[in-house]
Amino acid sequence: MTIPIRAAADADQADIIALWHACGLVVSHNDPAADFRFALAGPASAVLVAEGEGGIIGSVMVGHDGHRGWLYYLAAAPGRQGQGIGRALVAAAEAWLRVRGVPKVQLMIRPTNTAVARFYDRLGYAEEPRVIMAKRLTLPG
Repeated sequence: MTIPIRAAADADQADIIALWHACGLVVSHNDPAADFRFALAGPASAVLVAEGEGGIIGSVMVGHDGHRGWLYYLAAAPGRQGQGIGRALVAAAEAWLRVRGVPKVQLMIRPTNTAVARFYDRLGYAEEPRVIMAKRLTLPG
């Protein structure tokens, strides 16, 4: 089964954010609308959507820093999971990065999300021993 995938447009924002909420991807310290707008505005990022009967059935945010690509917000509609949507979106995101000459793709998974870890393992992703350090910045405005 071929799943149509395209770049998201501004008009898709509400549907995509609703999908992210339905899939439990939104956390209190992230503003999904700001994340969506930022990804669409930048030359090094995009949101890709899978379409099916009734509209958007999946999405992934993809971006890069010139060396490493990153995947975020991979979502397949809860009633459509297990139908290859996630796999198709990951393949599309990897192709998006490949076209831009990005040699590596990474993602982060919460340690409690073992089902997602198994999904990515089946796609050839492997855990790499790294320490991820972060600092939240106060943004102007």
